Amino acid sequence: TLFRAKCSSCHALDAKLVGPALTGVSDRHSEEFLLKWIPNSQGMIAAGNPEAVKLFNENGKVAMTSFPELDEEKVKSILAYIKEGEPKAAVDPSVVKAGGGESGTSGLSIAGIVAIVLVGILILVILGRASKLLERLILQKQGIEIEEDVPLKVGVRKMFKNKKFVMFFILCLVIALGSWGWMGMWNTGVHTGYQPVQPIKFSHELHAGINQIDCQYCHNGAFKSKNATIPSLNVCMNCHKAVQARDNYDGEISPEIKKIYNALGYDPETQQYDKSKEKPMEWVRVHNLPDFAYFNHSQHVVVAEDAIRKAKGLQPTEPVCFACHGPVNTMEEIYQYSPLTMKWCINCHKETDISGQKNNAFYAKVIEAHEKIKKGEKVTPALLGGLECG
Repeated sequence: TLFRAKCSSCHALDAKLVGPALTGVSDRHSEEFLLKWIPNSQGMIAAGNPEAVKLFNENGKVAMTSFPELDEEKVKSILAYIKEGEPKAAVDPSVVKAGGGESGTSGLSIAGIVAIVLVGILILVILGRASKLLERLILQKQGIEIEEDVPLKVGVRKMFKNKKFVMFFILCLVIALGSWGWMGMWNTGVHTGYQPVQPIKFSHELHAGINQIDCQYCHNGAFKSKNATIPSLNVCMNCHKAVQARDNYDGEISPEIKKIYNALGYDPETQQYDKSKEKPMEWVRVHNLPDFAYFNHSQHVVVAEDAIRKAKGLQPTEPVCFACHGPVNTMEEIYQYSPLTMKWCINCHKETDISGQKNNAFYAKVIEAHEKIKKGEKVTPALLGGLECG
């Protein structure tokens, strides 16, 4: 819902978080005020609106995020949701995946498979020896003379004196080493499963999964720019100025939340910032494309969202981000889910059906060019965006 995507990170219906509890908000403020306040709270404060300034001061002067993308209809939808009240849904622990970046077969199952293979080989060897022993006993009873087995060392020497065998062995070795080398070169720069340790143990499972915070609340560049952006710690403070997880640490502030405070030079007792104590947070980049590769988040998150959802079979409740980044809401620690190779991107561009996107303004130029080609008119690269060199 819109409430969960835009509001739930800072507001609850029946309890104060960063912002006030929202139950009864329509009784405390007029609809006219709320329709202006929710999309542009900072603008109203800057304009000196008395009610807006009072509300800002009453809540510790914590800035509320502006939502210019919310029109009047969407704001009314949020207000209606608040009036009805949110149904309490218990989180099923069995649904939430445990942390870790490894997907697919676990280490335990691999060990089991290896053990089964080794046991199978051992059984085959034992059966082979038993069969040979029985054959020798039967031949002895029949009075047939049995040749002595050639010693292993002698047999190996004979094999390696055979030029055909040696050539075959060398050929197999070259093919095996060549294949191994080729696969190694092919996977150079491919970091699927890469999961570095971050300076703060930020759990996407907790924030995006259990608390259902919308991806774009933190990565707000994804829908409007090339880069999704790494959120500044000020975004974290929108919630963690109030949310300190003391219940889990015997009344003490969570060690990970303390790291945010230390980086910002923030004193939770006085609620004051000391710029002289600020330390930059050095996040470790997980997803990295070569400099020559141009990828624009907004083109995929906004323009191609419907087509990507259909192609990847995403559920309505799942963000389009899952198409490339995988089920982030189950990741205790973020890792690279997809290979992000040129081949992977090209295959997606070949397979994704955009035939139902005729009303999408992004494809208007392509459709216009197609119509001109059918009529035999001149079509130049400029018509297809060839003048956009940035």
